Amino acid sequence: QNISTARNLPASLIDSIADNYLIQHISQAVQFGLIDELVYFDQVIEKLKEKCGIEEKDKLSMVSIQKYGKEDDKKKIKKDKIAILYAQGGIVDGKGSDGDIGSETYAKEIRKIRKDENVKALVFRINSGGGSALASDVILREIALAKQIMPVIATMGDVAASGGYYIACMADTILAEPNTITGSIGVFGMLFNMQDFFQNKIGVTFDGVRTGKFTDMGTTSRPLTDEERRIIQAAIDTIYKDFKERVSTGRGLDTAYVNSIAQGRIWTGNQALDNKLVDMIGGLNDAVEIAANKAGLTEYTIVEYPEQKDPLEKFMESFGSASENYILKKRLGELYPIYEKMEQLKKMNGIQARMPFDIEIK
Repeated sequence: QNISTARNLPASLIDSIADNYLIQHISQAVQFGLIDELVYFDQVIEKLKEKCGIEEKDKLSMVSIQKYGKEDDKKKIKKDKIAILYAQGGIVDGKGSDGDIGSETYAKEIRKIRKDENVKALVFRINSGGGSALASDVILREIALAKQIMPVIATMGDVAASGGYYIACMADTILAEPNTITGSIGVFGMLFNMQDFFQNKIGVTFDGVRTGKFTDMGTTSRPLTDEERRIIQAAIDTIYKDFKERVSTGRGLDTAYVNSIAQGRIWTGNQALDNKLVDMIGGLNDAVEIAANKAGLTEYTIVEYPEQKDPLEKFMESFGSASENYILKKRLGELYPIYEKMEQLKKMNGIQARMPFDIEIK
């Protein structure tokens, strides 16, 4: 649809091009109108000079998009600010690490934003398949507190599902891309029973003493009893109920309706719009514009959180983890992906509000 609109071509032609593999040479892309012209880089420069009215013998002054953006920001430094908080990765308890959304770290960032008198609105950019239900609830609490002081706009990237939707559901306005994966309102828990492995593979059995009937509940050396299973199921049911209530409150929806679209089901952004889980289709720039309008701002500075480390510092830190991963990949070979998944599993404490697909091991 986007290509059809942008290139003024019938959608049926786009389908035909794809289904029949009609573009097998770049010249055919010109023939069908997907691109305008075939040129080399030096010809692009000539065209730019022509459009800018620059003599052919003169140099075309160019600047990278990163530098252009920074220079533009310097010109627009204003007292009033809109904060953009980026949350990408799995949601974990505690501080987390690079690539994680640590509940302690993000709660602290949101408090910092909330207490800054110059910040007039918060844009919460989420790209996460979820994680710890407890960590998600800790972050949502801080979002709810920030919402009492300033507009909070949530904007979803590729995925904002399960815990990723949990931390978004209280925002004043929620935006998703058409193909964002969202929803997945559900929770689960996992326990390992390795009794057969220990006993039949390596000949190890376990015995022990305990002070109460449930003191070793969840041990890997035996299966759960029926009573233990009921206790854990009750905990999962309670957290699932809390999740649905958060969505019901945040979205102003009837709990029965939320239940009908929950149950762990996932939706695209377009489907989520139809199901009232998001308010509109749009991206980060749209979210910033909405935040400015809700805050009554015409001039403002954008500040980004979490604050990024100095590039040199990040570069030096990367040596340790990069060299460690390199050695592990060399030694483990085809087993490395399993090791990587097991490392992720070690971070999964308690009941999970997480899409299950990212923990599959083949």
